[in-house]
Amino acid sequence: MSVDGWNTVLVLGGIRSGKSEFAESLVTDAPVVRYVATAPEGDPEDTEWATRLAAHRARRPGSWTTEETAADPRRLADVLASAEPTETLLVDDLGGWVTVLLDPDHQPADDVATIAELAEAIRGCAARVVLVSPEVGLSLVPTTPLGRAFTDALGAANRAVADACDASVLVVAGQPVWLKPAATATASATATGPAARATATAPVVASLADAEPTPEVQLPDVLTHTPAATPAPESGNPWAAPTMALPMVATGLVIQPGMELPMPDEYAGPQAVDRLATLDVPGAGLGVLDRVVGFAAATQGTSTPTAWGSVRVLLLHGDHAGGAAAGTVAGESARRAAQARAGRGALARLAAESGASLQVVDAPTSAPIEGQPALTPEQVESALRYGWRLAEQAADAGVELLVLGACGAGTEAAAAAVLAATAGAEPPAVLGRVITESGEIDDAAWMVRCAAVRDALHRTRRSSRGAKDILAELGGGDIAVATGVLLGATARRVPVLLDGPVGLAAGMVSRDLAGQARHWCLLADHGGHPAVRLAADVLGLTPLLDLRLDLGEGANALVALPLLRSVLALSAALPVHPSLGGGDETDPAVDEPESTDPSYADPELGEPEPDFAEPEPAGPGPASTEVDEQPASGWRAG
Repeated sequence: MSVDGWNTVLVLGGIRSGKSEFAESLVTDAPVVRYVATAPEGDPEDTEWATRLAAHRARRPGSWTTEETAADPRRLADVLASAEPTETLLVDDLGGWVTVLLDPDHQPADDVATIAELAEAIRGCAARVVLVSPEVGLSLVPTTPLGRAFTDALGAANRAVADACDASVLVVAGQPVWLKPAATATASATATGPAARATATAPVVASLADAEPTPEVQLPDVLTHTPAATPAPESGNPWAAPTMALPMVATGLVIQPGMELPMPDEYAGPQAVDRLATLDVPGAGLGVLDRVVGFAAATQGTSTPTAWGSVRVLLLHGDHAGGAAAGTVAGESARRAAQARAGRGALARLAAESGASLQVVDAPTSAPIEGQPALTPEQVESALRYGWRLAEQAADAGVELLVLGACGAGTEAAAAAVLAATAGAEPPAVLGRVITESGEIDDAAWMVRCAAVRDALHRTRRSSRGAKDILAELGGGDIAVATGVLLGATARRVPVLLDGPVGLAAGMVSRDLAGQARHWCLLADHGGHPAVRLAADVLGLTPLLDLRLDLGEGANALVALPLLRSVLALSAALPVHPSLGGGDETDPAVDEPESTDPSYADPELGEPEPDFAEPEPAGPGPASTEVDEQPASGWRAG
């Protein structure tokens, strides 16, 4: 669900405010949803009420199950108490529940005790729960005793349920306003790019203001291939200019759940795809790759997007200790990171071919998750800010696309644990097979990884499922840094090309902190990895290709990058078809090209006379066959 860090959420709103639609949007990502209907059927002759109920039923996906509790209001607490951890319950709504509670057929009844039982059931519920309730406290006091009894009982129920829930939100005219966790301050956003959002807010925790400042870690060098390096324009990328006055305290940037970051341009993407149908192409078009054009258009804020020029690869190197790293060779990830720094290996060479810069980032080493948290809360905060600064640095340098990769030991098991905690996945279903250096399948190591994830989930079964809690307990350093990168890139409107379990796990965690982040992500290829496929499905990221590459995280995306660039360049350069008003690039006055070959003979003129002029000696000009080769490992720190 979109608010994955909160186990229980209360959605309040007035009549026709959009509260039910918003609540339904929170559970669209959940694999198992049980809709709990509390309202009675009503008078059979009341067609308007029947129409309302029918509209609610029509919106529910066919995969959802429905349970009615109108016959007995006390049964709602029993449903919550017996729910399974893998379920997601949507209760709609408490107004109908109070109506049944006050019905004379259910009297005498202790309303206060029943409401208290409901609140206690919510606190102890193992499933994720979204409850919808009308907010009637802003209206006039009813003039009838029954009306006053209803508003009093519903107000008491809303207060008790809001206190029991992890989060609450008020929907006003279709716009959600989060009430809990409470924001003690807000920060406005001033957009500078085209079609940017005018304002945005982000919560600040006031208690952090007196904390001791922590020293910032030095960002790693950016490695650029000498022949392909091009200086960034002095003005940078205006579309990636700062969009927010983000909350700051003594410890630096505050990253909290519910941050309102920019969204891509919702109009430019569809306009760009529609424009493709008008281009002068001999065939049917770009096929599924039209999604690349739509994505680039939305993230660039224009219906005619250009190919990404400046690209930076972030390679996150952070190992996971314990059973998560079973089957890996000791020191192999460090060797891969050092290889990339030296400009060797698949990733560095592919980056050089693409003219992309490379930044190798060392993330904190994660403790064995089966026995203890992977990171401390302080390490999580530092890693999130570190990743955000990496994205900020890239945006300031004019980078137009980030490629996210990783090379740590145990990353797949950590990603599987995050997926299990956020999407209810079974670890064996999202853990890929362990392949040894000799190409053999190591089932024993795979079972050790499964056991480590299982034990970690059992250890944290009663822990909070907030984003930072998941990173601290299960995710570890590389996923925490990757999450910060996604959030920072979103704040600066820089798209991110994901590649591998670490980036997708970070995408799952980032939904709690800023749900807008996933809209700035693109997935080129799932690589056949089960965790990537599941996370992509939950995040709504459809892989563009099905090459099943396994060259290492980051390298797979770089293989696809030239194809994506070519598609964007072609869509920007082709004219509109002449039948639709476009100009014809050909000159109709010229039927056939006139040959410039001196040996060309006109049949009516006979054979051409030979040219016996002595040719001049060839110089070292453009016709020279000498090749100025550059070493593939010619990287420099920039």
